[in-house]
Amino acid sequence: MDKDTELQEFDLDDILNEFHDLPQEEAEEESQKDPRELPEDLLDGLLDLPEDPSEDPLEGLLDLPEDPSEDPLEGLLDLTEDPEQAETPEAPSDQPEEPDLTEDVTLRFDPEEEAPNGGEPAPEEALSSHTSDDIAEEDTKDIDQLIAEALAADEDEASAAPEFKEEDFTPPQPIDFNPRAKLRELKKKLVAGPEKRYYELSELGVGKLQVAILVNVLIVALCAGVTAMFALDMVPESRLRLVIFSQVLAMLLSTLLGCHQLLDGLGELFKGRFTINTLLVFTFAACCVDAVLCLSELRVPCCAAFCLEMTMALFARYHRRSTEMAQMDTMRKAVRLYGIAKASDYYEGRPGLLRTEGQVEDFMDTYSLPSAPEKVQSVYALLSLLICIGIAVFAGTLHGFSMAVQILSTSLLVAVPASFFIATTRPMAVLEKRLHMVGTVLCGWRGVKGLAGKAVFPLKDEDLFPQGSTKLNGVKFYGKRDSEEVVSYTASLIIAAGGGLVPVFRQLLKNKGCSEYPVQNFQNYGTGGIGGEVQGEPVLMGSLNFLQDMGVHIPEGTMVNQAVYAAIDGQLSAVYAISYAKMRSASAGLVTLTGYRKLITVILGGDFMLTESFLQSKFGVKTNRMAFPSREVRAELLRRQPDEDAPVLAIATRPDLVSAAYAVTGARALGIATRLAVAIHLLAGIVGILIMLALAYLGSTELLAPINVLLYQLIWMIPGVLVTEWTRAV
Repeated sequence: MDKDTELQEFDLDDILNEFHDLPQEEAEEESQKDPRELPEDLLDGLLDLPEDPSEDPLEGLLDLPEDPSEDPLEGLLDLTEDPEQAETPEAPSDQPEEPDLTEDVTLRFDPEEEAPNGGEPAPEEALSSHTSDDIAEEDTKDIDQLIAEALAADEDEASAAPEFKEEDFTPPQPIDFNPRAKLRELKKKLVAGPEKRYYELSELGVGKLQVAILVNVLIVALCAGVTAMFALDMVPESRLRLVIFSQVLAMLLSTLLGCHQLLDGLGELFKGRFTINTLLVFTFAACCVDAVLCLSELRVPCCAAFCLEMTMALFARYHRRSTEMAQMDTMRKAVRLYGIAKASDYYEGRPGLLRTEGQVEDFMDTYSLPSAPEKVQSVYALLSLLICIGIAVFAGTLHGFSMAVQILSTSLLVAVPASFFIATTRPMAVLEKRLHMVGTVLCGWRGVKGLAGKAVFPLKDEDLFPQGSTKLNGVKFYGKRDSEEVVSYTASLIIAAGGGLVPVFRQLLKNKGCSEYPVQNFQNYGTGGIGGEVQGEPVLMGSLNFLQDMGVHIPEGTMVNQAVYAAIDGQLSAVYAISYAKMRSASAGLVTLTGYRKLITVILGGDFMLTESFLQSKFGVKTNRMAFPSREVRAELLRRQPDEDAPVLAIATRPDLVSAAYAVTGARALGIATRLAVAIHLLAGIVGILIMLALAYLGSTELLAPINVLLYQLIWMIPGVLVTEWTRAV
């Protein structure tokens, strides 16, 4: 500023009055505002605030002189004459807190209320209270120019900076990987589904069913004994009416014990479905009408055969309940579900049965659906009812009403052999006892159908020899090479090959403190040996026969069972004694897999020791149903996964091989047993209907004796029950 410029003198009272002209309420509002709301360039030029917040920020600004003649604003408006220097003020490094103004002096800025354009501050108006009217015109222009340039710079920076939009910024979400959370979710589903159903069935129990079955067996035995006595003329004629009453009473008692079966049959009928239990209702009605006629005609009704059918119907109910309870018990104890799905064209044109992740819904949505044999059984039951009614009408037109009723009741009994009721339930009940022991369930008939037919089952190293079953019993070094070098070379080759020996040799590397080297020109010979170049030297590893075939000299006395021989540069360097523990679960799984002709086991493990001869000697299985593809094919097959929409056919709650193997072989046995049992009983029913048609035409009643009907039922029960035992040999 020009020193010759005359300034108007102010005293302290004038300054205070100038700063306190605004109303008191506005002053209080402005005192609460943060001074950081002002443009930084303006504050930097006007208020050189100290870095220490504890110091008074106005100490240097309003250092009023004791002499009132001195201008108190001389230090405030001591602007430089150089405009360029004033345009670039230095910004303070730290933004100070709100200044603690003294009681005597109050510095007040009100840019929002005094700004004429959109709330932009007008510093020149704020300075008008501090400057004199006698300030030179050129100095006023310099100040205005500086302020205008500072405001323009702020507007340029604000326009150049991108506008922040809250919706445009989405913070990255963390990856949610919590095995415990997955376990909690699985447990919630298991509690809501299988466990809840298990306790519902437990409340019903099977004790009452067992008592009802036992009583029905006794009733059948008594009725059969009385019927046999009547056939042998051992019942006096005076006791005939008593025998008839006893037979009818036994039939009614048996019906009372199996009333749930009749109620189920009626319920299915009202729902628009017809099952074998529905046919049992019509059979009971026909037998009751025939029993009334027997009392008037003094002939023994076929109550023994009906009681036998009711007993088998109760057995079927018992099988269903016990099977469902075992399945729910298996599922509710699971901590992880391993599903089995089918992949089309997996190996040599055959589909593959691959293991994948299973869900609770895969089982709960399918296990109770009716199977194909049950549907066939229901259709046959409806057709047999219609055919028997037709035969009865035909007999009635020829021989009267009494003959028609007798033909109808007898036809319904022989059209459905007693063991037909358990043809679809007993095979599953027998199989479930074995599946429950290994923690496996089948996903309904869809799983049985999907697991049948020609297929391949891949096996990995951990399937045959789980973790911990392969151990290093010792090592013996040969030659003059350093032992650490031999371990490094051989372990590097084993790691490059992969398989169950990798953990063993990694641990050996760690114990010896050796290094792992890259392997070049790796080759799997497929005859129990591997080879490659490590650090430029050829290394061979394999069985004793393999190294001898490769021309490596083996000294005498080095015969070790289950050993891996290693040769470096054509010289025997080490012999590793390896023990392969034969796990019971792996052995049982491999034996049952190789027992089916249409099922081929594909070895995908990387352990070169798992050859045909080794597996045959270790597990005692025939390797003619096992495939050993090349290394390239194995790598490709290991990458294959089932399709996303492929249904899960079975669920195992354990990672053991036997759990998955029993699911596959059990489903195949169940399909064969159920289909064959239904076919046998269909044949028996058709033969019985044809016999009744012939008797209706001839009008002969000699062959309609109760003992003949009972014998017919018992004869066809022999193959029917034996077929259901098929699933016990899984």
